Amino acid sequence: MMNRRHFIQIGATSILALSANRFAMAKGKSDVELRIVATTDVHSFLTDFDYYKDAPTDKFGFTRAASLIREARAEVKNSVLVDNGDLIQGNPIADYQAAQGYKEGKSNPAVDCLNAMNYEVGTLGNHEFNYGLNYLADAIKQAKFPIVNANVVKAGTEEPYFTPYVIQEKSVVDNNGKTHKLKIGYIGFVPPQIIVWDKANLQGKVETRDIVKTAQKYVPEMKK
Repeated sequence: MMNRRHFIQIGATSILALSANRFAMAKGKSDVELRIVATTDVHSFLTDFDYYKDAPTDKFGFTRAASLIREARAEVKNSVLVDNGDLIQGNPIADYQAAQGYKEGKSNPAVDCLNAMNYEVGTLGNHEFNYGLNYLADAIKQAKFPIVNANVVKAGTEEPYFTPYVIQEKSVVDNNGKTHKLKIGYIGFVPPQIIVWDKANLQGKVETRDIVKTAQKYVPEMKK
């Protein structure tokens, strides 16, 4: 049986959403509990099959994670589902898509999976840049949910290269059964070292900024 915590975290890491999972509604003094379900480092292992060993496995696979995601969301009244990145690269299937499927106009299978699961938001991991910016841009366009990143900027500027953050309105049910609207802000960051790791793909095109300083810039803006 796969380790549930390996693929699913109740809480988010490189994508930040909210500051707590319980919210007091000012007028009615009732509480809303919101579960944040997050996946990370899927690396295009979409089925429970080890492509390196050419054999089935029960240790990983997004198909297994998907079942656990559904269970985690069904356990509670209110939840959001986010992805922390390192999605589109990581195994022979991803390499094949980048080398052959992309040329043939095939959709990215990893993004297809997240679309099917109705993700609210995603962010970028460092490996998202391994196949170049054009490939990444097309994968982002395919997503039916926003993909955010705040600390990658256009070279020589402070202009964000990607959408830095989004604020979504969500209907939630409080502990008294009443429905409310919450505005939820999502922001994402990538390791600044991608400029070194993927220099061939990124040099002269984008630059990165410090994560903490970028958060200090945008989080007050989001709250405002």
